[in-house]
Amino acid sequence: MPTEADVERPTAQTLVRVPDSSDRDLEAEIITEARNGSATAIEQLVERYERRLFRTARNITGNHEDSEEVVQNAFVKAFRNLASFRGDSRFYTWLTRIAVNEGLMKIRGRRPKEISIDDSDERENPIIPEELQDWGPTPEERYSQEELRTILETTIDKLAQRYRIVFQLRDIEGFSTEETAQMLGLSIPSIKTRLRRARIQLRNSLDIYFRRLRHWRGPSKFSQLGS
Repeated sequence: MPTEADVERPTAQTLVRVPDSSDRDLEAEIITEARNGSATAIEQLVERYERRLFRTARNITGNHEDSEEVVQNAFVKAFRNLASFRGDSRFYTWLTRIAVNEGLMKIRGRRPKEISIDDSDERENPIIPEELQDWGPTPEERYSQEELRTILETTIDKLAQRYRIVFQLRDIEGFSTEETAQMLGLSIPSIKTRLRRARIQLRNSLDIYFRRLRHWRGPSKFSQLGS
């Protein structure tokens, strides 16, 4: 069986932005100004989070048009209810909860069996690969950060939706297991199971991708440095 370290290796850390204390202080000032009706502050909050929020919405709804609508509705609801934001959590956490709810309402409005996010699938496909192939040099050693970001985003898009949503919230956006479970209305064991399966599927897909790309490209330009 793979170790936890093996499973977590391709978790897309290059996609995560962790705010520092100065950034949080600046954000608090912007939120205060937005509460006071500053259009500039509202625009700043949109600019800060629109792209990340769209990516989350896209991973829930599965298409561009619905994602745009979800993001727009989330911002409208957030700004209408900004007075109720007490700062108990990060503003982005609060905003993402609104967007996730909007996204889930959007997909639940489709045909009943078109998509499901409930726990009923957690006993399906219980077999987990016993061994994962070693990439050799890590992807970071072979590819630029921008290349790696594009490869990861493309591969993540191919995950099954129930796994992609959990992976997006936990490993890309950095929400806790408890926060993710609360946002999706799932149990904590279900979140852990889906996250593990998402990581394994992602690693397997990346393994195939990198091996094919290495065969097609030949030796990486990074491997030739210093030779």
